[in-house]
Amino acid sequence: MAPRVGQPAPPFEARSDDGRALSLGTLRGQWIALVFWPGAQGPACPEAQAFERACPEFGALGAVLVAVSRDTEAHLAQLRDRCGLGYPLLPDSAQVVARAYGVGGFRLWPERWLGLGRRETGQTFLIDPRGRLAAHWPRADAAGLPEVLAQIRQRQTPA
Repeated sequence: MAPRVGQPAPPFEARSDDGRALSLGTLRGQWIALVFWPGAQGPACPEAQAFERACPEFGALGAVLVAVSRDTEAHLAQLRDRCGLGYPLLPDSAQVVARAYGVGGFRLWPERWLGLGRRETGQTFLIDPRGRLAAHWPRADAAGLPEVLAQIRQRQTPA
């Protein structure tokens, strides 16, 4: 079951493809955009690079972007090298982190039934600096990043 907005975010501990140890605890104190990519070696380079281009905006807001994928560490390392990525990529082939966030079963689009192959979508979670789930989007694409950034800005603005 997915956590609900306002509840504590499920804790996670994982090692990124480049060896960084990351956990909800080590990231506490900053906003976290936790993006769950579908498998099949992550997104295409242009999509992954669009996330990379957004990283300075996230950093200026005291936020970090972290991508989680069912892909292996080797596949994610290839994606990082091929696309020139600097943000953390967490391999989750056993779907431990995905299950904690209720993302264990990626949605399949109708192309599957049409025999055109499988097209899966991911999800995005925004976690506040106290470790609570602030927002959730049922997609994981760069087109949604302005909305994530807007949510952080809105929540940082004094009332």
